[in-house]
Amino acid sequence: MTMCLRLRPNPALSLPFLAPKHLLKLNPKPSLSFIPHSRTSTSYFSSKITMSSSSTQTIEHIVLFKVKDDTDPSKVNAMVNGLSGLKSLDQVLHITAGPLLRNRSSTLNFTHMLHSRYSSKEDLNAYSQHPNHISVVKESVLPICEDIMAVDWVAEDLQGPVSPSPGSALRVTFLKLKENLGEEKKSEILGVIKGIKNSFGQIAQLTCGENFSPGRAKGYSIASIAVFPGPSELEAVDSNEELVRLQKEKVKEHLESVVVVDYLVSSPQSASL
Repeated sequence: MTMCLRLRPNPALSLPFLAPKHLLKLNPKPSLSFIPHSRTSTSYFSSKITMSSSSTQTIEHIVLFKVKDDTDPSKVNAMVNGLSGLKSLDQVLHITAGPLLRNRSSTLNFTHMLHSRYSSKEDLNAYSQHPNHISVVKESVLPICEDIMAVDWVAEDLQGPVSPSPGSALRVTFLKLKENLGEEKKSEILGVIKGIKNSFGQIAQLTCGENFSPGRAKGYSIASIAVFPGPSELEAVDSNEELVRLQKEKVKEHLESVVVVDYLVSSPQSASL
């Protein structure tokens, strides 16, 4: 099944730790739900599978969606319930879907996100080809979405439980690099992103990597996801403007455009609201 959908590039350059001054806020509402310090960081996670404290290889799968305006809420709920229900598939380690907390771009109109994790590329492929997944996409997703973007990468350094707990805030970033950048520069950019967690203590978990599904990524080749205990910790990072600026300057010259979205993990019970 081929999905040919448009994506308008984002001229604003940002990183996982940076929020542009202009914010397009998309507050989750009952009519727009979707589908697909004092506490320790591990307390913000619950998991279908509990990872050890040592790093492990995990496949990250992110899909961004633009739901058509004036879509019937019941149809949006059907997508939420359908994709969230795919957590029962053996290949799925973690899955969450719902409305964006914020879309940090004035030129993109994504409204919803799905995040899932797998043990291998083979498991991700099996999930994609599973009849249940194909049925949900065909019957509940494609009829009401006008734009879709997906990025997959290998997270070599995932530490801690595999599933962010309800209430966790996620910042997802896709980078489109300037043409003809060599592998050395790509490694340098990835190194900067990996180092962000050391600079911002509010981040409970961070992974990044090079996209291995270019056909669905609209030219964005590097992705990252930062997990925060909640929205307040994410906002605390944004408020540290000087440190954010210093980190951004390290890679800005190599970037053509960036997609940045924030997402709040909902509880399974509220996914269909």
